[in-house]
Amino acid sequence: MVSTLFFPANMSLFGSTSGFGTGGTSMFGSTTTDNHNPMKDIEVTSSPDDSIGCLSFSPPTLPGNFLIAGSWANDVRCWEVQDSGQTIPKAQQMHTGPVLDVCWSDDGSKVFTASCDKTAKMWDLNSNQAIQIAQHDAPVKTIHWIKAPNYSCVMTGSWDKTLKFWDTRSSNPMMVLQLPERCYCADVIYPMAVVATAERGLIVYQLENQPSEFRRIESPLKHQHRCVAIFKDKQNKPTGFALGSIEGRVAIHYINPPNPAKDNFTFKCHRSNGTNTSAPQDIYAVNGIAFHPVHGTLATVGSDGRFSFWDKDARTKLKTSEQLDQPIAACCFNHNGNIFAYASSYDWSKGHEFYNPQKKNYIFLRNAAEELKPRNKK
Repeated sequence: MVSTLFFPANMSLFGSTSGFGTGGTSMFGSTTTDNHNPMKDIEVTSSPDDSIGCLSFSPPTLPGNFLIAGSWANDVRCWEVQDSGQTIPKAQQMHTGPVLDVCWSDDGSKVFTASCDKTAKMWDLNSNQAIQIAQHDAPVKTIHWIKAPNYSCVMTGSWDKTLKFWDTRSSNPMMVLQLPERCYCADVIYPMAVVATAERGLIVYQLENQPSEFRRIESPLKHQHRCVAIFKDKQNKPTGFALGSIEGRVAIHYINPPNPAKDNFTFKCHRSNGTNTSAPQDIYAVNGIAFHPVHGTLATVGSDGRFSFWDKDARTKLKTSEQLDQPIAACCFNHNGNIFAYASSYDWSKGHEFYNPQKKNYIFLRNAAEELKPRNKK
């Protein structure tokens, strides 16, 4: 991969004693309590200069681990994550508006980026060139690579209320599907896609032969949809999804369960002072959901500045983090589930009054191999 120098040459890397690229003004050596990293996880070097909206790790086809992040500074950055935890900035590309979503091609040679500038781009990491591959009439909120036996394409979901499919070689989409409302979040695991929209719309698509609507689902949640992630069954086939809302709640929904009333459920999360008290609660948005690629357990991150790990089959919480000093806006696992990445950024959940431009944005890496093991392996 070609490296463009978007990071200062003297940037201190993980493990050094200098003040993490700040030339000694760092909090590390001072006596003030600093809770920007209460879990003492590894900080990614040269993190973006504005809120981080999306994270994605490279697929298993690529040797090593590469992390992509998109931000409200209109940029997309790529790091190599070494086994030691050291992160090496590799390259970056720009949009002309905030980057809302990123994904990888299945062979790891391309990264696809979706932006408020109403376009999506394809970034060829080998040549370090990025070209526009998609166009909408409003910001592009989601982007996913679809690899089917008979076709491959990029799926983009937009606030223009369309879902479009692009073969990356043509300026016209292969297919356009109308959505009932603005696309807020989506996920793809072939042969299934799920899209959640404004006004609590929820649509499942089947992707075999060509994409088509499979089913519209009445939302199991009463508040605005914020994030969605598909999960697989024991045979490694997509079988349902987890949907998060702004009201500190996640729904686990199976597509064809034996007993819908029993198998589908919701649980509260990202709320202050526990979920079982009668005292008034602060309730926060669920900003991201990610399933562990080996164990099938899941992580959620929220505006409360915490991440939690859950076992949906045992219906138990495995762990909750200490509280960071700002929201966690996005998360993802690497391909083998050993690394959990999460981004600490203001998510504007409390409006502009709580925005502090002096506050840095961070991406943290945590060893996730043990903590996400199910409670009792069946």
